[in-house]
Amino acid sequence: MNLIYMDHHATTPLDPEVLDAMMPYLTTEFGNPSSNTHEMGHFARIAVEKSRTQLALLIGASSPDEIVFTSGATEADNLALKGIVRAFKERSQPNIVTIAIEHKAILDTAKSLQKEGVEIRFAKIDSSGLVDLDDFKRKIDAKTILISIQTANSEIGVVQPVNQIGKIAREHNVLLHTDAVQALGRIDVNVLRDNIDLLSISGHKMYGPKGVGGLYVRKGVRLVPMIDGGGHERGMRSGTLNVPGIVGLGKAAEIAKRDLLAESSRLTLLRDMLALGIAERIDQAKLNGHPTRRLPNNLNFAFAYVEGEALLLACKGFALSTGSACTSTSLQSSYVLKAIGVPDHLAHSSIRFGLGKSNNEDQIELLLHKLETSVKRLREMSPLYDMAKEGINIDNYQWPHSH
Repeated sequence: MNLIYMDHHATTPLDPEVLDAMMPYLTTEFGNPSSNTHEMGHFARIAVEKSRTQLALLIGASSPDEIVFTSGATEADNLALKGIVRAFKERSQPNIVTIAIEHKAILDTAKSLQKEGVEIRFAKIDSSGLVDLDDFKRKIDAKTILISIQTANSEIGVVQPVNQIGKIAREHNVLLHTDAVQALGRIDVNVLRDNIDLLSISGHKMYGPKGVGGLYVRKGVRLVPMIDGGGHERGMRSGTLNVPGIVGLGKAAEIAKRDLLAESSRLTLLRDMLALGIAERIDQAKLNGHPTRRLPNNLNFAFAYVEGEALLLACKGFALSTGSACTSTSLQSSYVLKAIGVPDHLAHSSIRFGLGKSNNEDQIELLLHKLETSVKRLREMSPLYDMAKEGINIDNYQWPHSH
């Protein structure tokens, strides 16, 4: 049986059209776009600028020059936060407003900035993962230099009200950054409509290559670079450009824009088919995250009395996960699920389903059958199941080897 891939939040396969676009720049068209004295460099520069335009069109930027190429979204997140902090170095006791369910690329970067005297303020989120806008407003003051709120969460798929957040940021004259990695190609993203000043992009999350990404930087926004060198990318990110990767990223952006409505609708139908099937066939399966304000390809379910890792092993033939790829080696339960108040025993019982282009209704039906039989079998062996039947409180139960 071939592996059925349903972990598209971790990464996506390279689209054949993307590979075709990249191939010349991996072979014959190997010029350096910074070499302007011959045709090879000139052709490479044209290819890079085409990709910049493709990305600008995807996110609704006013100019391709507002796209800065990076090695990926983690670098883009670091550049956004650290670049703004260092641009505002004259500001006394600055603060950044964010939320506790951001990607680790934001949370760990924010943590490092605390050592430089930056206060990190966390706006409250509700049990569905949505930001509390009233508390968010209260967190902003005259010393706030940046707001960083993800567009969509990689674990529970919740889509934040970025448009409303952008309006609030404008009212307070504060810059807004969003990590839009999970959203691009899945929902409509528009930096002008939503008053976004900085936006992080990743190639491999939207059927492009790994090792390439970008940061949208609205014209007029001051940003201090993290990497010094030849002054590439308007002085914001020095280093020879990864032309094949950039070409692939641009092509992936073009395809994402072209196919957005059709693919989003198709994935929504598959997602709802899976959610309905789980609700009908498996009792005490709880959806994590907002029921409707979520990505069209995301579901995250807690299967009570079953350890998530054991369920993954039981679902042989399917590529699934228990959460973010960046924390999958940890035995700790998901910090995202903890932040929205999911009890530890249910957090350890949760599975993330990330649907994508290769998935279809037949695969959903196969998965439902596998889940139904696996959950039933694992519950029969579960000490938690016996405890619950005896009326023992299991809210504070710790799965073996969990922390």
